Amino acid sequence: MAQLYPVAGAKIYIGAAVKDVPDDADIIESLFTSVTFTEIKGWQTMGAIGDAAALITESIISSGRDLKAKGTRNAGSMQNNFIILPNDAGQIALIAAEATDYNYPFKLAFDDAPPAKTSTVTMTIASPGVISWAAHGLAAGTPVKFSTTGALPTGLTAGTTYYVVNPSTNDFQVAATPSGAAIATTGTQSGTHTATTVPTGTIKYFYGIVMTAQENGGGANTARLLQGNVEINSAVLTVAPVGGA
Repeated sequence: MAQLYPVAGAKIYIGAAVKDVPDDADIIESLFTSVTFTEIKGWQTMGAIGDAAALITESIISSGRDLKAKGTRNAGSMQNNFIILPNDAGQIALIAAEATDYNYPFKLAFDDAPPAKTSTVTMTIASPGVISWAAHGLAAGTPVKFSTTGALPTGLTAGTTYYVVNPSTNDFQVAATPSGAAIATTGTQSGTHTATTVPTGTIKYFYGIVMTAQENGGGANTARLLQGNVEINSAVLTVAPVGGA
């Protein structure tokens, strides 16, 4: 049976203004992971995002049928509503962004993370340390935490999120950041160690221009809303969920 993915649980974030928007081919995740994002809270309605191509139509004198082709792409206008939260840092940032002509990075985080994957593992004392997990299926960059009934090797701390690097079929190493250097393990260890993934849901990144930050009223029993419309001004980068069973 098909799986439904509710909008409920999604969050929207805004970053600081940028001078230039990269070309579509240069829109990569690392451009956004270094950005300090602020959540815009009170998100009541999520607008549409995604490309629509312009239609080119030419009428040919000698033909009884128009010729059509796809033209340029437009990522559209994302028409969002927020309940008014006067002291929310994200709403304050959105209102300030509307007063400028700049592009801003945006992040959408969806609540569709898969179930965590867990297994007992063994670890080597080496530089770098190697974690053995038969047929783990984890991709590079997958977040993972460790727990133990005893003591982990020096260099690793229970409950801390690490990231898989250099994975092979039955083992991998971990780093403190997704693209960081593999951690060396030293000292001694004891007990049974368990690795558990830290799943993340779908994330979308893009650059946009904040066109409106209007307050919408209504009748006596209507909540005041902030209309924050964003003209998406780049390709939309989608990062698939990771870390699931």
